[in-house]
Amino acid sequence: MLESLLVPTLVVALAEIGDKTQLLALLLAARFRRPLPIILGMVAATLANHFLAGAVGTWVAGLFSPAALRWILAAAFAAVALWTLIPDKLEDDEGARLKRFGPFLTTLVAFFLAEMGDKTQVATVMLAAQYPHFLLVVAGTTLGMLLANVPVVLAGNFAADRLPLTLIRRLAALAFGVLALYAAYEALKAGGSLPG
Repeated sequence: MLESLLVPTLVVALAEIGDKTQLLALLLAARFRRPLPIILGMVAATLANHFLAGAVGTWVAGLFSPAALRWILAAAFAAVALWTLIPDKLEDDEGARLKRFGPFLTTLVAFFLAEMGDKTQVATVMLAAQYPHFLLVVAGTTLGMLLANVPVVLAGNFAADRLPLTLIRRLAALAFGVLALYAAYEALKAGGSLPG
């Protein structure tokens, strides 16, 4: 049960470093200079986005046999591992259009939209398909987002400029690669190719 919380927390926290939503958090912190409403907006947006993504993952898990689902997860985790190695860039106007709505609403909308189709949202779908405790997965992915983004909001440019982003991206890719190998191992076991 604890694995359903801890693995998503670690994987998403690593994957989020250098992600466009982290860059968005930095932009919002610089523009508004009000950390609490920004953090609350991030929490609300991430919970809503990851709850929907987790629901999709749980639904998808019921569509396939255990072996087929494990092979799909192995391929998806491998793809996200490669995707993680590509640095994200933030569109110049991504946070600017909503600034007139204040820090909380701007952050809520901007974070929710920025997470759509993002690697951490895809990871949430896959993790919810893999682990049986849906709410713990959503809590873990949300916690991972906050672990990566709250320090950026609080410390501004200082923390973001000093992080070894290439190393962190490689560690996140490695984590997704390990999950891909584990899913492939589980697929072989579920398919009867390995003793269970």
